[in-house]
Amino acid sequence: MQPALATIDDDNYEGNIFMVYAGNGSLVPAQATLAEALANHKPIMLAFYVDDSRDCKKFAIVISRIQSYYGKAAEIIPVDVDRIELEAKNSPTQPSYYYSGGVPQVVVFNQSGDVILNKKGQVPFEEIDDKFREVFDLLPRSESAQLKRRSFNEFSSELSE
Repeated sequence: MQPALATIDDDNYEGNIFMVYAGNGSLVPAQATLAEALANHKPIMLAFYVDDSRDCKKFAIVISRIQSYYGKAAEIIPVDVDRIELEAKNSPTQPSYYYSGGVPQVVVFNQSGDVILNKKGQVPFEEIDDKFREVFDLLPRSESAQLKRRSFNEFSSELSE
């Protein structure tokens, strides 16, 4: 039996990129549809991706990081572009309406359903974070404490005490 190889630097399919590369299988499937999130006036991030793209594999880490900070207050909706149906008359409540033909792509909506960020490529975490900080009326990064996760070892040592 050959060992399974996964590498972030190629365009091969190795499975769900959020589980393999970002350690976050909770992103797929999304908890709500775009239509539901818009109806609930919740901030939203659509993240268009494909599982066999090196750029999307690298970007999965950013999407997971955004979810770790904003996932309870906003809907983070990953959209596999291989599975969306491109119809002639898309509705603004369908992700395909916002898809511009490249991956990765990020679209961020405020509570009113207005698009406040729509970019293709490796959008930096900080740029997406800045938009969510505006949406939630949070202090700019330069004026607030840095958001950071506990390290695994730190968390483990607390549990053992």
